[in-house]
Amino acid sequence: MPTAVRPTEVRPPAVAPPPPRGGSRIAPRAYLRHTGTLVRRNLLRIKADPYTLFDSLLMPVLYTLLFVYVFGGAVSGSREKYIQYMIPGLLGILSLTLATSVGAGMNADFKTGLMDRFRTLPIAASSVLVAKLIAETIRSVLSLSVLINVAMLLGLRVPAGPLKLLAVDGLILVFGMSMVWVSMLIGMTMRSTEAAQGVSALVAVPLQFGSSIFAPVSTMPGWLESFTRFNPLSALADACRNLINDRPAGHSVLIVLAWSVGITLVTAPLAVARFRKRT
Repeated sequence: MPTAVRPTEVRPPAVAPPPPRGGSRIAPRAYLRHTGTLVRRNLLRIKADPYTLFDSLLMPVLYTLLFVYVFGGAVSGSREKYIQYMIPGLLGILSLTLATSVGAGMNADFKTGLMDRFRTLPIAASSVLVAKLIAETIRSVLSLSVLINVAMLLGLRVPAGPLKLLAVDGLILVFGMSMVWVSMLIGMTMRSTEAAQGVSALVAVPLQFGSSIFAPVSTMPGWLESFTRFNPLSALADACRNLINDRPAGHSVLIVLAWSVGITLVTAPLAVARFRKRT
Protein backbone atom coordinates (compact mmCIF):
# COMPACT_ATOMS: atom_id res chain seq x y z
CA MET A 1 0.00 0.00 0.00
CA PRO A 2 1.27 3.50 -0.75
CA THR A 3 2.67 5.37 2.22
CA ALA A 4 0.63 8.36 3.30
CA VAL A 5 2.41 11.67 2.77
CA ARG A 6 2.24 13.94 5.72
CA PRO A 7 1.60 17.58 4.86
CA THR A 8 4.61 19.79 5.25
CA GLU A 9 4.36 22.24 8.10
CA VAL A 10 4.40 25.80 6.82
CA ARG A 11 6.10 28.27 9.11
CA PRO A 12 5.66 32.02 8.83
CA PRO A 13 8.72 33.87 7.56
CA ALA A 14 10.98 35.34 10.21
CA VAL A 15 10.45 39.03 10.79
CA ALA A 16 13.47 41.13 11.63
CA PRO A 17 13.15 42.95 14.94
CA PRO A 18 12.55 46.67 14.67
CA PRO A 19 15.54 48.93 15.16
CA PRO A 20 16.07 50.14 18.71
CA ARG A 21 14.33 53.42 19.48
CA GLY A 22 16.20 54.40 22.60
CA GLY A 23 19.80 54.74 23.70
CA SER A 24 19.66 51.86 26.25
CA ARG A 25 20.19 49.13 23.63
CA ILE A 26 23.05 50.90 21.89
CA ALA A 27 26.58 50.23 23.06
CA PRO A 28 28.48 53.38 24.08
CA ARG A 29 31.06 52.96 21.31
CA ALA A 30 28.34 52.53 18.70
CA TYR A 31 26.47 55.53 20.10
CA LEU A 32 29.57 57.71 19.70
CA ARG A 33 30.13 56.39 16.19
CA HIS A 34 26.54 57.12 15.17
CA THR A 35 26.67 60.60 16.68
CA GLY A 36 29.96 61.37 14.95
CA THR A 37 28.57 60.27 11.60
CA LEU A 38 25.51 62.47 12.03
CA VAL A 39 27.67 65.44 13.08
CA ARG A 40 29.73 65.01 9.92
CA ARG A 41 26.56 64.86 7.88
CA ASN A 42 25.26 68.11 9.40
CA LEU A 43 28.57 69.86 8.74
CA LEU A 44 28.61 68.63 5.15
CA ARG A 45 25.13 70.11 4.67
CA ILE A 46 26.50 73.48 5.79
CA LYS A 47 29.48 73.10 3.46
CA ALA A 48 27.18 72.26 0.54
CA ASP A 49 25.03 75.31 1.25
CA PRO A 50 27.32 77.99 2.74
CA TYR A 51 24.58 80.62 2.48
CA THR A 52 23.11 79.12 5.67
CA LEU A 53 26.08 80.66 7.49
CA PHE A 54 25.05 84.19 6.56
CA ASP A 55 22.71 84.59 9.52
CA SER A 56 25.33 83.34 11.97
CA LEU A 57 28.18 85.42 10.53
CA LEU A 58 26.63 88.61 9.20
CA MET A 59 23.78 89.28 11.65
CA PRO A 60 26.04 89.59 14.74
CA VAL A 61 28.33 91.94 12.83
CA LEU A 62 25.33 93.98 11.66
CA TYR A 63 23.99 94.17 15.22
CA THR A 64 27.38 95.37 16.46
CA LEU A 65 27.80 98.09 13.85
CA LEU A 66 24.26 99.41 14.26
CA PHE A 67 24.26 99.61 18.04
CA VAL A 68 27.77 101.01 18.33
CA TYR A 69 27.30 103.77 15.76
CA VAL A 70 23.61 104.51 16.34
CA PHE A 71 23.23 104.22 20.12
CA GLY A 72 26.81 104.37 21.37
CA GLY A 73 26.99 108.06 22.00
CA ALA A 74 23.45 108.34 23.38
CA VAL A 75 23.69 105.53 25.95
CA SER A 76 27.19 105.90 27.35
CA GLY A 77 28.27 109.31 26.17
CA SER A 78 31.01 107.93 23.93
CA ARG A 79 31.38 105.05 21.51
CA GLU A 80 34.52 103.82 23.27
CA LYS A 81 32.70 103.31 26.58
CA TYR A 82 29.72 101.73 24.87
CA ILE A 83 31.95 99.26 23.02
CA GLN A 84 33.34 98.05 26.35
CA TYR A 85 29.82 97.82 27.77
CA MET A 86 27.70 96.50 24.91
CA ILE A 87 29.90 94.18 22.88
CA PRO A 88 30.64 91.70 25.71
CA GLY A 89 26.89 91.45 26.25
CA LEU A 90 26.32 91.09 22.53
CA LEU A 91 28.60 88.08 22.52
CA GLY A 92 26.11 86.49 24.89
CA ILE A 93 23.14 87.31 22.68
CA LEU A 94 24.84 85.42 19.86
CA SER A 95 24.15 82.09 21.55
CA LEU A 96 20.43 82.77 21.64
CA THR A 97 20.29 84.17 18.11
CA LEU A 98 21.89 81.05 16.64
CA ALA A 99 19.78 78.69 18.73
CA THR A 100 16.47 80.10 17.47
CA SER A 101 17.18 78.96 13.91
CA VAL A 102 17.66 75.32 14.94
CA GLY A 103 13.99 74.71 15.70
CA ALA A 104 12.84 75.81 12.26
CA GLY A 105 15.44 73.53 10.68
CA MET A 106 14.26 70.57 12.75
CA ASN A 107 10.67 71.21 11.73
CA ALA A 108 11.68 71.36 8.06
CA ASP A 109 13.54 68.05 8.38
CA PHE A 110 10.35 66.40 9.59
CA LYS A 111 8.41 67.88 6.68
CA THR A 112 10.87 66.56 4.09
CA GLY A 113 10.83 63.05 5.53
CA LEU A 114 14.45 63.09 6.67
CA MET A 115 13.52 61.99 10.18
CA ASP A 116 11.55 59.07 8.75
CA ARG A 117 14.78 57.85 7.19
CA PHE A 118 16.57 58.14 10.53
CA ARG A 119 13.77 56.10 12.11
CA THR A 120 14.63 53.09 9.94
CA LEU A 121 18.23 53.09 11.13
CA PRO A 122 19.35 51.11 14.20
CA ILE A 123 20.48 54.22 16.07
CA ALA A 124 19.44 55.88 19.29
CA ALA A 125 16.91 58.67 18.95
CA SER A 126 18.97 60.97 21.16
CA SER A 127 22.02 60.66 18.88
CA VAL A 128 20.19 62.60 16.16
CA LEU A 129 19.56 65.50 18.54
CA VAL A 130 23.00 65.39 20.13
CA ALA A 131 24.61 65.50 16.67
CA LYS A 132 22.52 68.55 15.82
CA LEU A 133 23.59 70.16 19.07
CA ILE A 134 27.30 69.55 18.39
CA ALA A 135 27.07 70.86 14.81
CA GLU A 136 25.36 74.05 16.00
CA THR A 137 28.01 74.50 18.68
CA ILE A 138 30.73 74.30 16.04
CA ARG A 139 28.88 76.94 14.04
CA SER A 140 28.69 79.09 17.16
CA VAL A 141 32.46 78.86 17.62
CA LEU A 142 32.95 80.17 14.09
CA SER A 143 30.50 83.02 14.66
CA LEU A 144 32.11 83.99 17.96
CA SER A 145 35.52 84.13 16.30
CA VAL A 146 34.25 86.45 13.58
CA LEU A 147 32.41 88.73 16.02
CA ILE A 148 35.37 89.03 18.42
CA ASN A 149 37.70 89.99 15.57
CA VAL A 150 35.25 92.61 14.31
CA ALA A 151 34.82 93.95 17.85
CA MET A 152 38.58 94.33 18.27
CA LEU A 153 38.77 96.19 14.97
CA LEU A 154 36.13 98.57 16.35
CA GLY A 155 38.21 99.16 19.48
CA LEU A 156 37.23 96.49 22.02
CA ARG A 157 39.96 96.08 24.64
CA VAL A 158 40.47 92.86 26.57
CA PRO A 159 42.52 93.82 29.66
CA ALA A 160 41.76 90.44 31.25
CA GLY A 161 43.87 88.62 28.68
CA PRO A 162 43.23 85.67 26.35
CA LEU A 163 42.47 83.08 29.05
CA LYS A 164 39.46 84.99 30.36
CA LEU A 165 38.36 85.63 26.79
CA LEU A 166 38.35 81.85 26.29
CA ALA A 167 36.32 81.56 29.49
CA VAL A 168 33.80 83.98 27.98
CA ASP A 169 33.57 81.82 24.86
CA GLY A 170 33.07 78.68 26.92
CA LEU A 171 30.35 80.27 29.04
CA ILE A 172 28.52 81.48 25.93
CA LEU A 173 28.70 78.03 24.34
CA VAL A 174 27.38 76.31 27.47
CA PHE A 175 24.38 78.61 27.65
CA GLY A 176 23.86 78.37 23.90
CA MET A 177 23.75 74.57 24.05
CA SER A 178 20.96 74.73 26.63
CA MET A 179 18.97 77.07 24.39
CA VAL A 180 19.46 74.74 21.41
CA TRP A 181 17.51 72.09 23.34
CA VAL A 182 14.70 74.63 23.84
CA SER A 183 14.70 75.51 20.15
CA MET A 184 14.65 71.86 19.03
CA LEU A 185 11.73 71.18 21.37
CA ILE A 186 9.82 74.12 19.89
CA GLY A 187 10.60 72.99 16.34
CA MET A 188 9.33 69.47 16.99
CA THR A 189 6.20 70.72 18.78
CA MET A 190 4.98 73.23 16.19
CA ARG A 191 3.15 71.98 13.11
CA SER A 192 4.80 74.28 10.59
CA THR A 193 8.17 75.89 10.03
CA GLU A 194 6.60 79.36 10.16
CA ALA A 195 5.02 78.61 13.54
CA ALA A 196 8.37 77.37 14.87
CA GLN A 197 10.06 80.56 13.71
CA GLY A 198 7.34 82.71 15.24
CA VAL A 199 7.40 81.00 18.64
CA SER A 200 11.21 81.08 18.71
CA ALA A 201 11.16 84.82 18.02
CA LEU A 202 8.49 85.28 20.70
CA VAL A 203 10.87 83.68 23.19
CA ALA A 204 14.06 85.34 21.96
CA VAL A 205 13.05 88.99 21.52
CA PRO A 206 11.91 89.68 25.13
CA LEU A 207 15.00 87.91 26.46
CA GLN A 208 17.31 89.90 24.19
CA PHE A 209 15.92 93.40 24.65
CA GLY A 210 14.64 92.90 28.20
CA SER A 211 18.17 92.41 29.47
CA SER A 212 21.23 94.42 30.48
CA ILE A 213 22.92 93.84 27.13
CA PHE A 214 22.17 97.18 25.50
CA ALA A 215 21.48 99.48 28.49
CA PRO A 216 22.07 99.45 32.26
CA VAL A 217 19.28 97.97 34.35
CA SER A 218 19.13 101.10 36.53
CA THR A 219 17.75 103.13 33.61
CA MET A 220 14.66 100.93 33.21
CA PRO A 221 11.22 101.28 34.86
CA GLY A 222 10.55 99.19 37.93
CA TRP A 223 8.42 96.48 36.32
CA LEU A 224 10.97 95.95 33.55
CA GLU A 225 13.89 96.10 35.96
CA SER A 226 12.49 93.13 37.89
CA PHE A 227 12.21 91.05 34.71
CA THR A 228 15.67 92.13 33.54
CA ARG A 229 17.39 91.12 36.76
CA PHE A 230 15.78 87.66 36.55
CA ASN A 231 16.59 87.29 32.85
CA PRO A 232 19.40 84.72 32.28
CA LEU A 233 20.75 86.82 29.40
CA SER A 234 21.38 89.66 31.85
CA ALA A 235 23.49 87.34 33.99
CA LEU A 236 25.32 86.14 30.87
CA ALA A 237 25.95 89.70 29.69
CA ASP A 238 27.21 90.75 33.13
CA ALA A 239 29.48 87.71 33.35
CA CYS A 240 30.99 88.34 29.89
CA ARG A 241 31.39 92.05 30.64
CA ASN A 242 33.12 91.44 33.96
CA LEU A 243 35.40 88.73 32.59
CA ILE A 244 36.54 90.81 29.60
CA ASN A 245 37.06 93.94 31.69
CA ASP A 246 38.92 91.97 34.39
CA ARG A 247 36.36 92.46 37.17
CA PRO A 248 34.97 89.88 39.64
CA ALA A 249 32.47 87.68 37.80
CA GLY A 250 32.00 84.63 40.03
CA HIS A 251 28.40 85.36 41.04
CA SER A 252 27.22 86.00 37.45
CA VAL A 253 29.07 82.94 36.14
CA LEU A 254 27.41 80.69 38.72
CA ILE A 255 23.98 82.07 37.81
CA VAL A 256 24.58 81.39 34.10
CA LEU A 257 25.78 77.85 34.79
CA ALA A 258 22.78 77.19 37.04
CA TRP A 259 20.39 78.43 34.33
CA SER A 260 22.17 76.35 31.68
CA VAL A 261 22.06 73.14 33.72
CA GLY A 262 18.44 73.71 34.75
CA ILE A 263 17.24 74.43 31.20
CA THR A 264 19.09 71.39 29.84
CA LEU A 265 17.78 69.02 32.53
CA VAL A 266 14.21 70.07 31.77
CA THR A 267 14.19 70.43 27.99
CA ALA A 268 16.63 67.71 26.83
CA PRO A 269 14.49 64.75 28.05
CA LEU A 270 11.37 66.46 26.71
CA ALA A 271 13.03 66.97 23.31
CA VAL A 272 14.14 63.32 23.10
CA ALA A 273 10.67 62.11 24.11
CA ARG A 274 9.06 64.40 21.53
CA PHE A 275 11.45 63.15 18.84
CA ARG A 276 10.54 59.54 19.56
CA LYS A 277 6.85 60.38 19.50
CA ARG A 278 7.01 62.22 16.19
CA THR A 279 9.11 59.59 14.44
